[in-house]
Amino acid sequence: MSATPSSQDAGAVPAGAWVRFLRSYGPTPNDLTLFDEYVVGAIGRAKVQPITLDSPQLEEMRLRVESGAHGSLLIAGTAGDGKTYHCRSLWGALGGDPCEWLISAPVKTLALADGRIAVFVKDLSAVSDERKSDEVLELLERSVLGEENKQFLVVAANHGQILERLRNLGLRQGRVHPLRKPLQDAFLLASKAPERLAIFDLSRTARRHSLDEVLSAVAGHAEWENCAKCSLRSPERLCPIYENRERLLGATDRGRFVRRLGDLVEVARLNGWHLPVRDLLALTANMILGHKDAREGLLSCADVAKIQEAGKTENGSIYDNVFGVNLPRKRANDHQVFRALATFGIGEETSNGADGLLVYGADDGNLLDAFNRLVKADSAYGATPSYLAAQLRYLEGEEIARIDGGAADFLARLETQRRRLFFTLPDDERDYPFWDMTAFRFAGDYLNMSAALAERKPVDETVRARMVRGLNRVMTGLLIENNDRVFVASSGGFTQSRISVLCDTEAPARRVGGVGMSVKIDALTERPALGVSLAQGEGGSTTFNLSPVRFEFLCRVAEGALPGSFSNECLEDMLAFKAKLLRKAELLRIERLSHDDEEPSEDNGALTLNFIEIEQNGHGFSRPITVRTGS
Repeated sequence: MSATPSSQDAGAVPAGAWVRFLRSYGPTPNDLTLFDEYVVGAIGRAKVQPITLDSPQLEEMRLRVESGAHGSLLIAGTAGDGKTYHCRSLWGALGGDPCEWLISAPVKTLALADGRIAVFVKDLSAVSDERKSDEVLELLERSVLGEENKQFLVVAANHGQILERLRNLGLRQGRVHPLRKPLQDAFLLASKAPERLAIFDLSRTARRHSLDEVLSAVAGHAEWENCAKCSLRSPERLCPIYENRERLLGATDRGRFVRRLGDLVEVARLNGWHLPVRDLLALTANMILGHKDAREGLLSCADVAKIQEAGKTENGSIYDNVFGVNLPRKRANDHQVFRALATFGIGEETSNGADGLLVYGADDGNLLDAFNRLVKADSAYGATPSYLAAQLRYLEGEEIARIDGGAADFLARLETQRRRLFFTLPDDERDYPFWDMTAFRFAGDYLNMSAALAERKPVDETVRARMVRGLNRVMTGLLIENNDRVFVASSGGFTQSRISVLCDTEAPARRVGGVGMSVKIDALTERPALGVSLAQGEGGSTTFNLSPVRFEFLCRVAEGALPGSFSNECLEDMLAFKAKLLRKAELLRIERLSHDDEEPSEDNGALTLNFIEIEQNGHGFSRPITVRTGS
């Protein structure tokens, strides 16, 4: 789809050109504007100001080159991280001709004022000729190993692709390529790169601040000022495009929507989802322009009048659009950001209290105040006339509703209201906690714990106690309430038995003198890591990386869920952690016995086993039982 508005659209609606351009950033079938190679031309055709994002790494790249330091630059990342954008921007910052950049050749040279020559590779994947690819990689090797100081390389490449090409080049040359292992360690283990190779890994910068930057750049763009003169927006006419943009700016909720969305993106990231800038741009465009009844699910200004006349402005709710509800499922699933957000189950997950409010709140005197405050107050996307009419049909005409589809209509609206509630419920709303509207009901505690650890503050005692209780229940398979100690239990052997009543050893729930449980941030994954030390020193300690899913698992088990009913994968991970602790306990026991060999044992023929027993209050304790094995 072209990002150029028709002259009719641009003339009839002041912001038509801008909205048409923004629409092409959305999840359309072709997504052309999301590729850097298309952006420059699209901006020229649409005659709008570009969407500009801060690029802090660009300044570092420029300073690296201008410092005269020898060696090359690698701009790495995954698809959509902005590798080609950074490469193009560095070309311009060093004096390169923008028109020359647009020439299709993937490899370009730029003579610098200090006499050096920079060889730019827009995208390594575009260098399809094997001979040319080998020349590029050989220049990289000579530059990094100190054999070449006159020329250096600036190359944009995906992680896997450059590693694969280095491997293949090494195979053709009958050797192990000297750069492959250092690069692999830099990508996967965050190890230090070779001194003469500056790696700018853009995949490590995609997090909450990337979302904030994209939202600010799009929602705060100067082209929106044209909407002030638009006849489609007035007190009597709601323009869903402008309404959604205002909500992104926090005009109605002091930024609550953006904070909640940032929480979702942060939890998704810590669960292993990588959300590149390309996806964040598509998400933002979809939030503003999404509408179920628009062509390809995205509004243009020309569609707004028709939507208003049909009384369907509420179908453009930003709270649905954030999850791609306005899109065909396949197209939404083509974008990682919508797949990541779908894991939260928002709209499907709920609580009895929230559904009671949404279904009965308008008629129940006990709920009416809350209904008016949390639902009816939102005249655009809350208790609209069509929602109240569907609610009435559902409650009073249930049999007829089943026949004419009214029940299905109301249940779909109910999902929409659940999504809206997640983003609009006040932080201090005790009767309707907003995280209860998701599959990650303890995500708020997880984020608070991560923030506390990052600031070197103690973990909230309630959260720590819940983790210990969940850990003990997984370790033993018993409904014990202990939060003062961690039991390392088995069924009598190194099996992954889910019911384990033999206590091999136990450790305090808080690290004391180098022994016990601790929680700290893992520098590599940036997640909290739960560590249990059975003895002083590294040899007695084992750690368990706490992703949001694993934390949710422990908390759900602590609150009474059966381990296998929530996540078999998490259970297997926990049992593997348990097996490591049992192995540590066995090695420590062997070490103690080796030190005690010089002293004669008085317990020949006797075996002492520690059984875990539970008191009436649920508190567990280990009771030693001695078993005679000889005469």
